[in-house]
Order: sequence, then structure tokens, then C-alpha cells
Amino acid sequence: MAFRFEDLLVWQRGMELNDKINGLVKTFPKDELYILTSQIKRASDSVVLNIAEGSTGQTKPVFKTFLGYSLRSAIEVVNCLIIARRRDYISEIVFKPLYDEHEVLVKMITTLRNSLD
Repeated sequence: MAFRFEDLLVWQRGMELNDKINGLVKTFPKDELYILTSQIKRASDSVVLNIAEGSTGQTKPVFKTFLGYSLRSAIEVVNCLIIARRRDYISEIVFKPLYDEHEVLVKMITTLRNSLD
């Protein structure tokens, strides 16, 4: 692969979840298009964008900072999923696996960030 971030498992997993989120929001009500739909998509994009940006030609401290941004964005996605569940936009059957997968992603980001000390 041409870029360092493409080899990172955390980025690969983030991209898989990003695809799932983009598919999921197509089921949200149209009145959420510029609100929750936009918010969760931007947060999900931010997870992988920050991993990529921080990993490419950056120092360890800079990469660690970008992983912090990525971590916060992943938590934002989780909270958006909780909102979507509470508003009955998604069922528990849809919610739970996405929640669990994001928990794993958050742990992966945290582990990578901590390894840069």
C-alpha cells in the first residue's frame, strides 16, 4: 500500500465501521438529514481522517494528538448511535453490534495512542 495509514489495522477497522455508518444513516428520517445524519457521518469520517492525517510524516507526539481527535470522534459516533436508538431510528438488533464494534475500535485507538509514549 502506498500510504502508512493503510497498513494500520485501526484505520482498516475504522473504514469498515465508516461504511456501516454510511449505510445505516440512509434509513434515518429525512428531517434528520442536516442534523443527526450529518453529525454521525462527519464524526465517523473524522475517526479515519485523523488516523490517516496523524500517521503520515508526523512525529509520535503529533500522531498521538491526532489519535486523541480520532478517539473523541469515535465516542461521538457512539453517542449518535445512542440518540438514534432512543429516538427509535434503529432497533436494538442494529444498535448493539455497532455499539460493540465501536467499543473495540475505541480500545484499538487507545492502545495505539498509549504505545506512542
